Amino acid sequence: MTHLEDNYRHKGLRKQLVDTLRAKGISDEAVLAAIGEVPRHVFLDSSFVELAYQDQAFPIGSGQTISQPHTVAFQTQLLQVEKGMKVLEIGTGSGYQACVLAAMGAKVFSIERQRNLYFKTKETLEQLPFRVKTFLSDGFEGLPTYAPFDRVIITAGAPDIPKTLIAQMKTNAIMVIPMDNPDGDGQTMLRITKLEDGSLKKEEFGGFKFVPMLKEIGNE
Repeated sequence: MTHLEDNYRHKGLRKQLVDTLRAKGISDEAVLAAIGEVPRHVFLDSSFVELAYQDQAFPIGSGQTISQPHTVAFQTQLLQVEKGMKVLEIGTGSGYQACVLAAMGAKVFSIERQRNLYFKTKETLEQLPFRVKTFLSDGFEGLPTYAPFDRVIITAGAPDIPKTLIAQMKTNAIMVIPMDNPDGDGQTMLRITKLEDGSLKKEEFGGFKFVPMLKEIGNE
């Protein structure tokens, strides 16, 4: 697959992307280094290679998108990931976000509910040096077998905070989740910290637009 090559031009475009993200307020150097390391073009159809390093989202099939790099960097920065942490990702999608987390040294466990997308992404991930465990499952259920997690990241608009996932988080663990706005227009980015007494500290970080988080496993 020719578009899996990663040449000097790709690396140069990634450096420009990192500069763009820094200018847009991404300040976590570990996040920027990971964005600079992960070849985003391999997660897109080859026709998009020229556009892969622009700060915009693209369709990846099954009604899903690869988030724009700024959104990926923004969510990852909020997550405050440290090397060796166990991170649960809900919504593997293209696999790009999972690889950014893996590039930061996290142990990534990622759930995808779209069957076709799951197998397509799994094939891509197998050709890359980033270690990600992927699961075809319902994201709302999480992965009790692998719990508890240090971090949880949800990459789709959620109607509420999934209690099942909160239960699978360690004390002081952080969840980053785009919560559906009551008016149905987009989401508000939340960072939720699970405190010692089990209560939740919630912080808001502005508006975003994500595809919806769905329960059933689809074949599209």
